[in-house]
Amino acid sequence: MCGFAGFLVSENSIQNIDANSVLHQMADAIIKRGPDSDGYWVDDSAGIGLAHRRLAIVDLSPAGAQPMTSRSGRYVLAFNGEVYNHLGLRAEIERFRGQPHAWGGHSDTETLLAGFDAWGIEGTLQRAIGMFAFAVWDKHTRTLTLARDRLGEKPLYYGWQGQGAHAAFLFGSDLSALRRHPAFLADINRDALATFMRHNCIGGVDSIYSGIHKLEPGHMLSVSLAAPKPVVRAWWSGAAVARQNVAHPFAGTPDEAIDALEALLRDAVGQQMMADVPLGAFLSGGIDSSTVVALMQAQSSRPVRTFSIGFNEAGYNEAVHAKAVARHLGTDHTELYVTAQQALDVIPKLPSLYSEPFADSSQIPTFLVSQLAHQHVTVSLSGDAGDELFCGYNRYQMTAGLWSKLSRIPRPLRQMMASLITTVPPSAWDKLGSVLSMSRVGDKLHKGAAVLGSRSVADLYRGMVSHWADPASVVLGATEPASVLSGAAPNLQGLNDVERMMALDMLSYLPDDILAKVDRAAMGVSLETRVPFLDHRVVEFAWSLPLHYKLRNGVTKWPLRQVLYRHVPRELIERPKMGFGVPIDQWLRGPLRDWAETLLSESRLRQEGFFDPAPIRRKWAEHLSGQRNWQYHLWDVLMFQAWLEEN
Repeated sequence: MCGFAGFLVSENSIQNIDANSVLHQMADAIIKRGPDSDGYWVDDSAGIGLAHRRLAIVDLSPAGAQPMTSRSGRYVLAFNGEVYNHLGLRAEIERFRGQPHAWGGHSDTETLLAGFDAWGIEGTLQRAIGMFAFAVWDKHTRTLTLARDRLGEKPLYYGWQGQGAHAAFLFGSDLSALRRHPAFLADINRDALATFMRHNCIGGVDSIYSGIHKLEPGHMLSVSLAAPKPVVRAWWSGAAVARQNVAHPFAGTPDEAIDALEALLRDAVGQQMMADVPLGAFLSGGIDSSTVVALMQAQSSRPVRTFSIGFNEAGYNEAVHAKAVARHLGTDHTELYVTAQQALDVIPKLPSLYSEPFADSSQIPTFLVSQLAHQHVTVSLSGDAGDELFCGYNRYQMTAGLWSKLSRIPRPLRQMMASLITTVPPSAWDKLGSVLSMSRVGDKLHKGAAVLGSRSVADLYRGMVSHWADPASVVLGATEPASVLSGAAPNLQGLNDVERMMALDMLSYLPDDILAKVDRAAMGVSLETRVPFLDHRVVEFAWSLPLHYKLRNGVTKWPLRQVLYRHVPRELIERPKMGFGVPIDQWLRGPLRDWAETLLSESRLRQEGFFDPAPIRRKWAEHLSGQRNWQYHLWDVLMFQAWLEEN
């Protein structure tokens, strides 16, 4: 795991800056991503500069240093991530060439470069199993190519900044590096801010800055001074994988599916245990992380290091379950019970950890468990993506079931019902609910009313996963852009309602929220994280399993559970699903109240000019009074405000 940054400018323009100094500044901004060493490469005549910060994981010697040049001299590479099958690729390269290759070390970076020489860049990508983002300069064609892994584990930003002779194409692992280049403009993208207010993260191809984009998962980009408009194309498509594998499902029995899944997961986990540094795993005690740890321990000759954090608030604590699983598997387990103050102390770090606004509040415990793990290991495996691939979220069944009922009622009648419900304030509904021994019924009814007018199951699902329902009315001067959830939906023909929701989550929620959250939190303490469920062979197999295998007699993630039960007793796992969160709603009424009031003051909001203060102040007042729980809506605003103050 590392970080890189760079620029492409005209030959005349590069003479006007100290290229090495600028590259050093860009690299210094991402030192946490690679604290072990740095490297720089500049070709003044071509206008290209690459900077690299290294977190040494495989081949700790100088032979693994970057930027690295291929043996042919044609390619120069700055790379972030891991290629887990790189030793197998080395053997394949030698077979392809019909002779041994004179390897200088045993890094996967060197393997990629040899692959580029043998098969070209895209041919090498198709053969690679791993998580990565990279920038490679082709000296022959004077072309820069950027590429990102299939599911979006590693980040990659890019875009033209500046004007005329001062224009620069900037790229890198983090926005903080791009901000250090003198051409960077730092214009806030209000449309992207609207997306953030809906989904608590900025998804798709946009970033918080105008003109700066994210390279989508499974995509590659080429750009040159001769052809300055970036050409972006997919080299792997999650939508196509879902579509094709649903159309050609696994034909074996349920028991054969379990055997095949375990074999694939065992191989994926085994490959991801490759490291020349101490390695461990996050363990929550849930199905996904427990499965990863069980398969790690089954392939390890000594106890695997596992890490959990706990909270004294019972509704937020899974540490006791993780400890029971760890004891059964015989791992070397470390747990830390976090006080409310320790969690609160993370909040000031968030704007620098997340170089663009990010408001999934589980970012706080994610940082804390990463910090704990980093005290003992340099690499940690996680159980992320099990829900998206194996139908783990309750909202899939709930949304499909709700739509089957709602769709029978004419939409005008549903809209009328919603209007009647929202005409009565939540406090009045609460009084009625108290007579029936029902708490906070007003809040629930108002939330339910918001989905009654849905036009389709896709519209309903978008509402279910939204925070601000009409963010463009809150963000001044914004037009909410189309997303995979609305207006720019991918081709998912042949998928049923539940499968479509799973696919949309895999394409958006997973890379934009879950993976970004884990990557930035872990990189903030220089910890590499790996996600075995995102081995593309596992992803492709998961999509080939019929839905009734994943959701079997009402049991979610059925085949994954069966794999786990071969290693861990069922009674240690079976319990209601618990989110990885913190009590933000209570904190905003308590220890965070003064902090929040400062950021949400009407005068401040008006002066900054990004938000209409009225709906924000109204929600803040209702939250403080206990009338409504607006924690998610308010946390979105607060995280932008805190980010804006920092940047």
